[in-house]
Amino acid sequence: MTHTTDLPGRPRPGAIGGPATARATCVLAPNPSAMTLDGTNTWILAEPGSDLAVVVDPGPADEAHLRRVIDTAGAAGLRVALTLLTHGHADHSGGAARFAELTGTKVRALDPALRLGGEGLGVGDVITTGGLELHVISTPGHTADSLCFHLPADDAVLTGDTVLGRGTTIVAHPDGRLGDYLDSLRRLRALAVDEGVRTALPGHGPVLDDAQGVVEYYLAHRAKRLAQVETAVENGHRTAGEVVAAVYADVDRALWPAAELSVRAQLDYLDEHGLI
Repeated sequence: MTHTTDLPGRPRPGAIGGPATARATCVLAPNPSAMTLDGTNTWILAEPGSDLAVVVDPGPADEAHLRRVIDTAGAAGLRVALTLLTHGHADHSGGAARFAELTGTKVRALDPALRLGGEGLGVGDVITTGGLELHVISTPGHTADSLCFHLPADDAVLTGDTVLGRGTTIVAHPDGRLGDYLDSLRRLRALAVDEGVRTALPGHGPVLDDAQGVVEYYLAHRAKRLAQVETAVENGHRTAGEVVAAVYADVDRALWPAAELSVRAQLDYLDEHGLI
């Protein structure tokens, strides 16, 4: 039997949802799938003693979920004052416009097309709503607009889809690029090593209590897959579909279309570096 303490990142056991740190509470959206795992994690963040909350990734366009997020904040004596997006995939952002309407908040995102209220998010920005300190970290790769949010008071980082609570994520080619993704993982590793980040609060799956461990695993996994793709090409597999069949034979076939996106990103990376 494999225990959670033996898995990459040491995922927390038990049901997903509820308080995760002193400042972060998860509300799980009812959209489970092979790609979203248990569903999308919507995060409510608030400084202890404050009556204002920041919500990260309100989730899909599901009215009941959006209202449950508001009710969860309200039950803790909090009013939602700001909405943030880690990236633009619909399972994270599809409900943002309606959530903004329900809460009267602005929506801040890196992609201007996703913003409501004018102000966006930039690298190095610090959110200070209600006394909360939340640092914007640039982490492109899964998508071009992917961001993470560093919560230093809790030694935590909200990782969106850059790091998941279980398994590994895709590089969503052509928007996502492998070189960018590897740089982003190294940036997260530096947060763990240099800034003391211990906890990863992912966009899907359980909370991880070993942020450095999971990032190291992701880097090793990417290096292994890249070597496998290079070998597959050397063995005569030319199309992304052929490479997926050769390299991802151990992966559920339902995930092969997503794996093909990552393979295309890996093929581009190898080509750019003159390796194929």
